[in-house]
Amino acid sequence: MFSLAAGYVELAQALSIEPIRRFTRHLPTVLCAVLGVTAVSVVTRAIESLLIGTVYAVVTVIFGILVAGDPATPGWLVSIGPIVAGVVSLRLSAGA
Repeated sequence: MFSLAAGYVELAQALSIEPIRRFTRHLPTVLCAVLGVTAVSVVTRAIESLLIGTVYAVVTVIFGILVAGDPATPGWLVSIGPIVAGVVSLRLSAGA
C-alpha cells in the first residue's frame, strides 16, 4: 500500500517541478520541497515492508504510464503481467 502511495507522491512531486520556474515562485517551490520530503518519507516506509526493487518497480510503472506517456495498451499490460507475478513471487519467497 505504501509503495502505491509512494508512486503517487513522487508523481505529484515530479509534476510540481516545472511551475517553480527556477525558484522564483515561492508557493510552488515550497510545495515541491514538501512533496519531495513526503516522497522520501513514504518510500522509506514502503521499504520497511517490501524489497527496495519492488517499491521502485511499482513507482516506475506508475510514473511511466501517467507522466512519461508509456503505452498502457492491452499488449503492454499483458506483457507486464509476468513482471508483476515475479515481484509477488519474490515477496512471498522472501517471507517478509
